[in-house]
Amino acid sequence: MTDTSPTQLAQRLALAIPAALLAGAYISQYGFGLFPCEMCWWQRWPHFAALALALVSFFAPPKKLWIALAAGGILTSGAIGFFHAGVEYGWWEGVTSCAAIPLPDSGESALDAIMNTPMVRCDEAPWTLLGISLAGFNFLFSVLGGLFIFRLLAKDKAA
Repeated sequence: MTDTSPTQLAQRLALAIPAALLAGAYISQYGFGLFPCEMCWWQRWPHFAALALALVSFFAPPKKLWIALAAGGILTSGAIGFFHAGVEYGWWEGVTSCAAIPLPDSGESALDAIMNTPMVRCDEAPWTLLGISLAGFNFLFSVLGGLFIFRLLAKDKAA
């Protein structure tokens, strides 16, 4: 078994955390019909950026900078997740209440398509586990993961 430096572990986590959370989001969307609201999308964008930054860290120096930027993206998604979870739990009002989900073209008129488009509310959690919504889980995993990545980077002074 090879030794792994803290920076290498941070790099792998910076890639794995957003990849796993995005995979979970898409599996819940396409596998279980839990369509994202507007604030759900807001949480995905920083994970896309973090994923790209983590990939760059494998090829471009300085490695620690790219990993730190990826961790910042992960933390940003977690902060948005916290805000979204607060909206879902009724702790505060959100800036938006719903988002339309486009339906496949079925030959219906434009008015019928608009009237039949389902609305996904940002202030209602479509699924919870132990009282924690998907936005709440994103907050927990993203903040803990992002902070752990920063801790690993600070621990490894040699790289």
